[in-house]
Amino acid sequence: MPFVRIDALRADADRLDALGRAVHEALVETLGIPPDDRFQVLVGHDGSTSTLRHDTYWGIQRDDGIVYIAVTMRAGRTPESKQALYRRIAELAHTYAGTEPRNIFVTVTENASADWSLGNGVAQYLASDEAGGVPGAADGS
Repeated sequence: MPFVRIDALRADADRLDALGRAVHEALVETLGIPPDDRFQVLVGHDGSTSTLRHDTYWGIQRDDGIVYIAVTMRAGRTPESKQALYRRIAELAHTYAGTEPRNIFVTVTENASADWSLGNGVAQYLASDEAGGVPGAADGS
């Protein structure tokens, strides 16, 4: 159950959709997230009333094509699987949205089952963990 927020500078609806598709497909391919497990907030910043700041940290020459991607998900992925996720997001964002891989900035925040309510005021993962699991619970999505 990843929750994804994507912020992009001067991105129209088509570019935001392409970026959202890239991130979702990368999550499905690299982490085994169920295909119907898509929860995203896609935000385009106009550069004047809202904008994104960047610099050249780690010697990466970013520009105004910058895209910030924040993924929140339950803990348990290996460093190798996260690296595969970052690589695949960069590849698909380039293919679908024309975003240069150097402009893809990804953060992952992990949490526990108790930190999720998927609706109806219930912590579904807590209930499913106690009952032996539901789709997506075993893979930590």
